[in-house]
Amino acid sequence: MGDLKIQHNMQPGLYQGDRKTRTGSPGFGDVIKQAIKRVSDMQLRADQSVEQLLKGETGIHETMIALQKAGISFRLLLQARNKVMDAYREVMRMQF
Repeated sequence: MGDLKIQHNMQPGLYQGDRKTRTGSPGFGDVIKQAIKRVSDMQLRADQSVEQLLKGETGIHETMIALQKAGISFRLLLQARNKVMDAYREVMRMQF
């Protein structure tokens, strides 16, 4: 998730609501989908590493590193989700 970039483009008239007309950077939903896919891939790699450890094909160190990476990435994604939900709730509490 270190490759996430925030781009600032505040010129009037440049935002187009239609995804097909925009070019360049992916949308927020696309970024979230990619992050979820990466976390899922790390979980799968950790599961495969455990299976390889049980078969005697890999060492305990590699398995523990894979498990820690998967756990940390999952916790990071969970905290990002919590922050987005908090922001959503805050916007919903605003009175217009």
